[in-house]
Amino acid sequence: MKLQTEIPLKSPQHNQIDYSSKLLLFGSCFSENIGAKFEYFKFQNTVNPFGILFHPLAIENLVTRAINKDYYSKNELYFHNEQWSCLDAHSKLNTASKEDLLHSLNYHIDKTYDQLKSATHVIITLGTGWVYRHIASDKIVANCHKLPQKHFLKELLSVEQITESLEAIVSLIKSVNPEVSFLFTVSPVRHIKDGFVENTQSKSHLLTAIHQVVEPREQFYYFPSYEIMMDELRDYRFYKSDMLHPNTTAVNYIWEKFTTVWLSKDALETLEKVSSIQSRKAHRPFNSNSQAHQDFLNKLQKDIENLKLEYSFFDFK
Repeated sequence: MKLQTEIPLKSPQHNQIDYSSKLLLFGSCFSENIGAKFEYFKFQNTVNPFGILFHPLAIENLVTRAINKDYYSKNELYFHNEQWSCLDAHSKLNTASKEDLLHSLNYHIDKTYDQLKSATHVIITLGTGWVYRHIASDKIVANCHKLPQKHFLKELLSVEQITESLEAIVSLIKSVNPEVSFLFTVSPVRHIKDGFVENTQSKSHLLTAIHQVVEPREQFYYFPSYEIMMDELRDYRFYKSDMLHPNTTAVNYIWEKFTTVWLSKDALETLEKVSSIQSRKAHRPFNSNSQAHQDFLNKLQKDIENLKLEYSFFDFK
């Protein structure tokens, strides 16, 4: 008896991810979940230099400014609730010092440019097609930072606007890195604050636009994280207590699906070695002074050193 429908998955013939790959992830909080997995298993990856970016225009803005070296100035920053913020970045960059925020933004502009040039894979997870336009500047923002609602207008991006934005992102990155592969996905997190029907409408715009960009091209791929969550994990036991965000079990499940499709055979073998080391590092002994534990630590250190001979960038601190 089969009690679950499964999304068919197919591995790409080329451009799978291995430990020599350099990954750059942009997008919603789901990209942070997957990025944390890459980090745990010691892949070379960078996640959201400007923090979580929910919609494509925010990602396009960051990519554009990075490639053009369009640095921020003080008049682009806002002071509210005793914090300085930038409407192009997530609140995790907020700080009490205007100078510190400006330095952080422009540092990440430079770092993002370097990472865009060297990346083998750019992974973009879109969360919503709903955006907020800052009335005073007539600019669509990445984050409102709890500024008064009267300062913004809410809009739903059309399929055409999303498609144009994704095409611009691709074109910009390809201009400095022609060989990069793109992997798109849609976040399974439901943005219910926009409304149930409105969230579905938003997701449908994102999905349609992504497939318009992906289907005609090589080196362009789609991973169905949204569909896996909606269909294979269609039970509230796979959600956090807010009933909106995937819980640890769901994230692990989608990650496992991702690895079977996107990680090369060699990468999977190395991942198992890394997993073993990470598990042993988390081990808490009954007696830390026992000979058995000292032997355990010596064996662990030897395994780490052997892996670092092959992958010098590994850091198990």
